[in-house]
Amino acid sequence: MTSSGMNMMSKVVFYEERNFQGRSYECMSDCPDFSSYLSRCHSCRVERGCFMVYDRTNYMGNQYFMRRGEYSDFMSMMGMSDTIKSCRMIPMHRGSYRMKIYERENFSGQSHELMDDCDSVMDRFRMSNCMSCNVMEGHWLMYEQPQYRGRMMYFRPGEYRNFMNMGMSGMRFMSMKRITDSCY
Repeated sequence: MTSSGMNMMSKVVFYEERNFQGRSYECMSDCPDFSSYLSRCHSCRVERGCFMVYDRTNYMGNQYFMRRGEYSDFMSMMGMSDTIKSCRMIPMHRGSYRMKIYERENFSGQSHELMDDCDSVMDRFRMSNCMSCNVMEGHWLMYEQPQYRGRMMYFRPGEYRNFMNMGMSGMRFMSMKRITDSCY
């Protein structure tokens, strides 16, 4: 791939109504609050790249991963109870992936390092809970249930000491997946 291809800008167009109707807003980066652009958002087209979309402002609430494609009706396609209110662009990562997961908050309890996808922390590590993590390399999606099902959360490199403080109280992460080139 050429260097210009690797630097290709991500782009998503959000629409107020289902089926790409109504006013639209084009986005090529993070947007913490759509309300100044759209009164609501019920459909979108991801033209390039990958995005996380959120049903609350400031990247809070339920999160949904979107790759290139058309999403004509969020409510029925993803079981969303509300409109999309913010989005975060996921930059393409080249290189290795590394994350350390911990059984308890503040990096305590049993821990394991991951460099690839894990469809069940219980089956693979005999861990019944994952309450904190340190993402050293790459971008990851963590899921509430094994086999990459249920609610999800996006993690980029950084330390995450307590998932409860991130607006995900009561949520346990039981599987995790790398966001790789094949997602773009």
